[in-house]
Amino acid sequence: MNIISSLFSGSGGIHPNDSKKGTATQATVTPPIPPLLAVSLSQHLGAPSKPLVKKGDAVLKGQSIADSNGFVSSRVHAPTSGKVVFVGPRMTASGKVATVVEIETDGLDQPFISEPPAGDWTTLPPRELIERIHQAGIIGMGGAGFPTHVKLSPPPGKTIQTLIVNGAECEPFLTADHRLMLEQAESIIAGIGVLQHIFKDAQVRIAIEDNKPDALAALARAADKLTGDVQIVRLRTAYPQGAEKQLIYSITGYEVPSGGLPMDVQALVENVATAQAIGEAVIRGLPLIERLLTVTGPALAQPRNIRALIGTPFSDLIAFCGGPRGPIGRLICGGPLMGIAQSSLAGAVTKTTSGLLVLPPEREALFSSMPCISCGRCVKACPMRLLPSTLSEASETEQDAIAEEFNVLDCIECGCCAYVCPAHRPMVQHMRRAKVRVQSLRKQRDAQKKKQTS
Repeated sequence: MNIISSLFSGSGGIHPNDSKKGTATQATVTPPIPPLLAVSLSQHLGAPSKPLVKKGDAVLKGQSIADSNGFVSSRVHAPTSGKVVFVGPRMTASGKVATVVEIETDGLDQPFISEPPAGDWTTLPPRELIERIHQAGIIGMGGAGFPTHVKLSPPPGKTIQTLIVNGAECEPFLTADHRLMLEQAESIIAGIGVLQHIFKDAQVRIAIEDNKPDALAALARAADKLTGDVQIVRLRTAYPQGAEKQLIYSITGYEVPSGGLPMDVQALVENVATAQAIGEAVIRGLPLIERLLTVTGPALAQPRNIRALIGTPFSDLIAFCGGPRGPIGRLICGGPLMGIAQSSLAGAVTKTTSGLLVLPPEREALFSSMPCISCGRCVKACPMRLLPSTLSEASETEQDAIAEEFNVLDCIECGCCAYVCPAHRPMVQHMRRAKVRVQSLRKQRDAQKKKQTS
């Protein structure tokens, strides 16, 4: 398999210490089935799933416990067998309240579906493959959580010429995708084969940062089974190289327009874990009920990459890793730059949980935010070529029109601006607040236009 280097490196970005050595060389391990699973019905972008079970119901591994509640929604399945003991609102790892199905597991792991789908999947039309992916509850596992069946169904007039499989994993501390590429390269390639069948004329580019030479080699060997225009692309190691729009530019040289989508430049990006889940769903008939994630950090006794059931409590994962070395100063769901700080250990794994970072109190930095000193470091670091300093001040003063004019909605919330800011300004929080206000402003304008035309 031909391995090429990226011709385009993009702009901005940072080079933090990746802190990956502790887990990158460790094989993935599987913990025992937890006594209780808390499965959120809001693990994806779009409408929350509609529950199909109630308290007292018995469920089997792989059984649907929630259905899609609209086109942009996703199915949810029981990760193992047991009894439903609660269906209702709970605070989730996202920081929002969502409906959660709690399952008291029975330890038997009895499957709902034990046989693979009948027939040869390669003879099926794309729409049937996409429906299998929909039924399996596959969503983007790189963090965004967009329902995959929607992503694979571009509207009329939109074509996909470049299919990019994202194995960059640029976030510090996280190595689960790295281990997945090493341990399940054949399964990832099988999923890519399904995607090739859906988009028959698309070229395939498998993108991996150059700090993972073993993963590059593993996928290159496995990819020899694919036909057509397939290449492994060696990317320059930088953060956020794995972000969707940066990845498209690095590989194709095309920029996704402001407010646009990858399909506007005839591209589609899927994470390696999503590709692997697609293969499992289409070929073996398995729904998405587990995922690899990295549980790590200097406050943890034994950092590991773990294959965990969806709904596994964070407290169980930390205990499986030997517990904390001492007091926990900060618990982050995800990586240090784009992850979400947790107020307790009560959260649970979702389909988009890439990692769990456990930090001691001495790794927490306490500081006061200061006014912008106009140094320009955030502008240089922004991979989206925005003006974070201007947007930050517009957010503080609630000048929504200025935030909209300077394209705050194009911010990907990567945290590069906050990382380099010497004034310790909470830039990401400013961007998030401004984005909410601008979206609200646009809805108000749209409602006013409808009222005027009615």
